[in-house]
Amino acid sequence: MIGQPTEMRIMDLGRVQRAAVTLFATKGFAATGIRELGAEAGINSATLYHYVGSKESLLASIIRSCLDELTQSGERAMRRSADPVVQLAGLVSSHVGITAVNQLTARVAEYEMRGLTGDNRIELQTLRDEYELLFGQILERGQRVGAFDIEDLALSRLAILEMCTGVAHWYRPGGRLDLEDVQRFFVSTTCKLLSVPSDELNGVEFIHEVRKLDSEPETQSSEIWGTHAQSDFVRQSEL
Repeated sequence: MIGQPTEMRIMDLGRVQRAAVTLFATKGFAATGIRELGAEAGINSATLYHYVGSKESLLASIIRSCLDELTQSGERAMRRSADPVVQLAGLVSSHVGITAVNQLTARVAEYEMRGLTGDNRIELQTLRDEYELLFGQILERGQRVGAFDIEDLALSRLAILEMCTGVAHWYRPGGRLDLEDVQRFFVSTTCKLLSVPSDELNGVEFIHEVRKLDSEPETQSSEIWGTHAQSDFVRQSEL
């Protein structure tokens, strides 16, 4: 940004985003003040305000980076095969992996979009819709070629997305299941939902490395969310 003080030019935006994600996850976007953000990031609040533009701009940058990562990873997964079953397996494992590795960022992106207004809201709702359309396109094509048995395409898409996003509520690194186990389980469950034969993916590698976003705090989600890190039905200690 032209005219920024030296402190702003050298500042790591990821550091500011991590501070914001920590506070937005704990208190919510609306209840978090710019002074709190500055204190959490370890910088002067006036400098922070000038650097990020506004609290809403900071939230928008966090949600944008999350949606961009989901979309780019999903598109890469889809390009690896023309088979809709393999494509969907890659898309599901990608979504679960990114969500599990970036739990707090994913939850902020899911719940705090309501804090956006005007062009920010329009832009990011459009990005979200474009990402979710990837699922819809694969399901529609798979149904058309007879790969999937789908009673209601829109509901199936919603069910798969909600199931995969729920990982952010309970997955715990170092728990009973490692991430690849969880990814494979969710792919298997998705295939059962769509009546895909259990051996359809035998020998197919559909799990690929996922990246931790700069906005994701080092602190484990359970340390920040406390009881909110647990699903109403599944305790983290069980997994």
